[in-house]
Amino acid sequence: MNPQSFEISGNIVDVVNRRILQGTIRVIDGKIFEIREEKTDQDQYILPGFIDAHIHIESSMLIPSEFARIAVIHGTVGTVSDPHEIANVLGTEGVKFMISNGHKVPFKFNFGAPSCVPATSFETAGAHLGVVEVGDLLKMPEIKYLSEMMNFPGVLFKDPEVMEKIEQAKILHKPVDGHAPGLTGADLATYIRAGITTDHECFTLDEAREKIGLGMHVLIREGSAAKNFDALFSLIDEAPDMIMFCSDDKHPDDLAEGHINQVVKKAIELGCDTMNILRACTLNPVRHFNLDIGLLQVSDPADFIVVDNLQNLTILSTWIDGVKVAENGSTLIVPVPEMEPNNFNIGIISEQDLRVQHSGTQIKVMEAIDGQLVTRRLECTPRVENSEVVTDTSRDILKLAVVNRYRKAPVSIGFIKGFGLRNGAIASSVAHDSHNIVAVGVDDQSLAEAINMVVTSKGGISAVNGSTKIILPLPVAGIMTTRNGFEVAGSYHEIHRYAKQMGSQLTAPFMTLSFMALLVIPELKLSDKGLFDGNKFSIISLFDK
Repeated sequence: MNPQSFEISGNIVDVVNRRILQGTIRVIDGKIFEIREEKTDQDQYILPGFIDAHIHIESSMLIPSEFARIAVIHGTVGTVSDPHEIANVLGTEGVKFMISNGHKVPFKFNFGAPSCVPATSFETAGAHLGVVEVGDLLKMPEIKYLSEMMNFPGVLFKDPEVMEKIEQAKILHKPVDGHAPGLTGADLATYIRAGITTDHECFTLDEAREKIGLGMHVLIREGSAAKNFDALFSLIDEAPDMIMFCSDDKHPDDLAEGHINQVVKKAIELGCDTMNILRACTLNPVRHFNLDIGLLQVSDPADFIVVDNLQNLTILSTWIDGVKVAENGSTLIVPVPEMEPNNFNIGIISEQDLRVQHSGTQIKVMEAIDGQLVTRRLECTPRVENSEVVTDTSRDILKLAVVNRYRKAPVSIGFIKGFGLRNGAIASSVAHDSHNIVAVGVDDQSLAEAINMVVTSKGGISAVNGSTKIILPLPVAGIMTTRNGFEVAGSYHEIHRYAKQMGSQLTAPFMTLSFMALLVIPELKLSDKGLFDGNKFSIISLFDK
């Protein structure tokens, strides 16, 4: 078959006109030249490829080219990608690295200009993207939108820098992505009036309905840590033109298992309207973000997938710009060589750096919630030994540490419930948003060892339990690797499995750990500068005097 000119027949799913027709598609030079409605002996279904409407590629721990090699086997042809994570480490150069690497493979990456770097002033990041830097990025043709505006207080109080970034996007007719968990009422209306058009942080149906009622598109998220599909799927039929699907964050082992195809199949099994489901991950993101991704219309790019039927949804092949990039579960995209930019500037720490002197009657403890980014705030009586506050595994109250990776500074210490470790420690330099090192453990020796393994590798995720020490190095900005994505998925699966053997009952312990320093999500988090109250938006004391 000549990739420059070929024909493919079957049941053609036309999401634009909401119909399915038997016919033949003729492709010339990567574009759909003709669609002939005719009888065919092919019973396969041809439909537009899937689009993830909001994802941080970095959270797969893979550079874009390796992410693409896995994603295409699941029928994904494009993403709306926020390079916020690498921007917090390397600034504009990190964003350009993602664009450059993405160009090296046949896949439709659509990057945004990160709007909040650093996300807050209460943490240390590796870069700052101000009005000038964001404006320069927005002018690039590869930049399709202004990435999620997490600083919703800045929008509400009309912070000049925040409003100028939004205005620059509006002038260039590029949409503004939102991030407003729990925002309701008059504040929500103010946020939307500023020009913000999407939100992927809804975790209740009422919240999503209110946002849709005010004209905001809601992205139903089903990622490795945050899973909101079960709460929101009824919106697929209730407000079909306002819904898109996203994963937000997808760890490598989960990506190897599936992507947006899993959400599609789940919605079909629940009885949602098939055309509404498919439009949510094809037509709706293409129209909203003005993406150059085909929808099986004449003159469109030949971006499509072939499946066995619309129930099993087995991906037989994936095509991008008329090139077959995956077939029967195997990727046809070849790996590409890549450099490994980094930004790690600290030495090893000692157990002494992790000690906490007792100085109050109660301590504030954050509680991790499985499948959610939000945490609960608890007040607990601490366990004290030798005038120091220590972990208490009988109550699942463990020590949490955040280490500044960009410069030498005191280690920030807090306490957390919900991880369930019975021994050892885990650590990660994948720690949203600033990607300092975050670690949780039952004793200071294990914590220090887990942290120092990450420091020595200049990035990675680690697990320590006595003499057993495991690390997955992440030398690209301390958050990604250039290694083969399928191999990384296997390595991540092993370290994930080991963390579970250490006692964690969380579905995704490393993914959950990565969000414990994410200050813009309430209720209580830990930054390298101290314990943070997400409701008051301020650093607070660990102790209640």
